[in-house]
Amino acid sequence: MEPRQGDLELPFPELGADQPPIPVRMLNEHVYCPRLAYLEWVQGEWADSADTVEGRWRHRRVDKPAGDLPKPADATAAQAEGDEERPRIHARSITLSSNKLGLIAKLDLVEGEGDVVTPVDYKRGSRPHTARGVYDPERVQLCAQGLLLREHGYTCEEGAIYYVESRERVRVPFDEELLGLTRRSIGELRACAAGGVIPPPLVDSPKCPRCSLVTICLPDELHGLREPDAAPRPLAVPQVEALPLYVQQFNAKLAKKGEVLEVSKDDKLLASARIAEVSQVVLMGNVYVTTPCLQTLMERQIPVTWHSYGGWFHGHSLGNGHKNVELRTAQYKASFDAQHCLRIARGLVMAKIANTRTLLRRNWKPEEKPERALLDMKKMIEQARRAESLESLLGIEGQAAAIYFANFRELIRRQDDANFAFDFTTRNRRPPTDPVNAMLSLAYALLARNLTVTLQAVGFDPFRGYYHQPRYGRPALALDLMEPFRPLLADSCVLTAINNGEVHPGDFVSVAGSVNLHPDGRKRFIAGFERRLDQEITHPLFGYRLSYRRLLELQCRLFGRHLLGELSEYPHFTTR
Repeated sequence: MEPRQGDLELPFPELGADQPPIPVRMLNEHVYCPRLAYLEWVQGEWADSADTVEGRWRHRRVDKPAGDLPKPADATAAQAEGDEERPRIHARSITLSSNKLGLIAKLDLVEGEGDVVTPVDYKRGSRPHTARGVYDPERVQLCAQGLLLREHGYTCEEGAIYYVESRERVRVPFDEELLGLTRRSIGELRACAAGGVIPPPLVDSPKCPRCSLVTICLPDELHGLREPDAAPRPLAVPQVEALPLYVQQFNAKLAKKGEVLEVSKDDKLLASARIAEVSQVVLMGNVYVTTPCLQTLMERQIPVTWHSYGGWFHGHSLGNGHKNVELRTAQYKASFDAQHCLRIARGLVMAKIANTRTLLRRNWKPEEKPERALLDMKKMIEQARRAESLESLLGIEGQAAAIYFANFRELIRRQDDANFAFDFTTRNRRPPTDPVNAMLSLAYALLARNLTVTLQAVGFDPFRGYYHQPRYGRPALALDLMEPFRPLLADSCVLTAINNGEVHPGDFVSVAGSVNLHPDGRKRFIAGFERRLDQEITHPLFGYRLSYRRLLELQCRLFGRHLLGELSEYPHFTTR
């Protein structure tokens, strides 16, 4: 048998001036899961978990710079001059980089004497019981730190990992096997990042459930959509604890005091909320926000949304926003493809008509069922499936909406008095002329605001859509994705508020033919809308339970996976 020629290792080219070095901790993530490293490094995704928060707490000491790392030439010169003792090194939080390696790292601790040094990396857990005492991702991360020290002229033959939980220190020699694995990992990660193709998710891996990015990566969801026969794992979807803070008091002031947001008027405190418990700030009408408060909210990526006093959504303020350029590039590219826009729009309209049809069937009050309306709407779903242009699709959607709103009054629980305040004849807006239309308009504005903020948080440009064409100041993509959710979240919220007596005829004011909610009534209606977002349902495709609030984010992320080519079709959400 002829001897097999080994693989020839070719070093990756040195970084150019405009190429950022890869953080060494990303090598750890790449060896652990290539998709995780790509999501964090290339697409800029991040989400905290109990493990990441605890890890930062455990690192609080070594993250504070202390001690000096002398140049190796100084230590060599001192030894040549005959000094008996070489300078001892004990330096914390040292940052090193190398264009040749294409890496940058912040070393927790560097120990040594003279020019012989040892990097020490701190890990929050206990020492694993493996053959080497350390998992490969941590070995590679530590070895990369050693390579950086070598690039800067030091002698570095080994490193160490200190496990905070078990208080054990494990020695890691930099042998040829580890050096080869580390160099290959550097080349693989740089090539993956330069290639612009995200690695596939792990399949049924035990690593996924505890990963902080599992709700962003969506490994089981993507696998289930690609392989319909695959049984999904019973995943526990994390509950979002932070909630929006609404401020609608006229001439109110929103300020920050320590870690608390305070709402006041004329120096009188009206309400307060911890910043950590706030997901977004919603300002309605003339509300003043202090500069320090706005800066803090931007730093923590807590969006501030601005509304008119009547609830009309003007826009929102955010910090630097999401760094996922790949997603926005794919979004823009697809938006210029007429056929792709039509395919997306067909699905949105079909899902909307299906959900309005379900709402009509479930909430019908008279004894005689609306069989004709349900049959006509079912036919319109098939017409939407075959629509050949956005214009014809708009016509189909308009016909379905006309049937739906012509029967909407039969979903409202009637009262005996002849002058029923919540009677409904037709949908009208700008301005709404009756209480039901006023609540529908407010609910749609609240839903558009929620999806605009969610899309921005995921990485989209909410103003570039597919069904709703771009128009100045209109969040077209948010309006696109909210279409299937109008009946599920907005219309159902209006029906619940009326049928359960949460709003009353006295909660409305009429001025110049325009009807709006009084502040007290608006407060109760908004509370009902937020309760609806927190209501849990069972996902019809994935089988796990989640809130509507979490569902909106999930659908936005699935839409991103479709645009990036990981899903051939966007899976719309329809109720049974």
